[in-house]
Amino acid sequence: MTALGWSHNDHFHGWVVRRLRAARGPAVGVLDVGCGNGGLVAALRSRGFAPVVGIDPDPAMARSATERFAADDDVTVARTSFFDLARGDGLVPDGGAAALTMVASLHHLAHQNGLEPSLRHARELLAPGGRLVVVGLARPTTPADFAVDLASIVLNRVMGLAKRVAGAPRWVEDGMPVRDPDESFTQVVRAAQTVLPGARVRRRLWFRYTLEWSAA
Repeated sequence: MTALGWSHNDHFHGWVVRRLRAARGPAVGVLDVGCGNGGLVAALRSRGFAPVVGIDPDPAMARSATERFAADDDVTVARTSFFDLARGDGLVPDGGAAALTMVASLHHLAHQNGLEPSLRHARELLAPGGRLVVVGLARPTTPADFAVDLASIVLNRVMGLAKRVAGAPRWVEDGMPVRDPDESFTQVVRAAQTVLPGARVRRRLWFRYTLEWSAA
């Protein structure tokens, strides 16, 4: 997952922010599912997104994020399950969320309730025109999957060295729960096609894929 002190998940925070800015602008509120210690929340706030709600079912992660943003009135952190969220519950607006993000959390949700039900619930939480942005993990099964993963392995050390030279903060183990994905990239694509027509799903370096979708 990591090498030479850099986080593959954190690497994509900038991409998530750019995709949301391109689609929604910097002022829109965001619901971050599986916020961990709040890394993406911090990236969103630094770019002007407000309000930002982070949820995580893990007590240590939720506590860490709560403490991190205790002085920020535009951030709410809740220890709760994604599947307990509903419009008008105090975390999701009555009209639905303007943007919903997931970084390395969808496969955890899929393990609990299935991939299609997880995507369906995300769709139901979004307001019309709302944006879903996912950075996910998938199990490699095809030659294309293995080719991208091989390239990631080869380039991983180079990227780690580049980040160190650039002065990027060294990644430190934070106790975030981890698990391997059950679903293949092909299964993710098929589920997205079924539940989120028009979704854009792409393989990425660093053992990740991205998914983007806008609600009608």
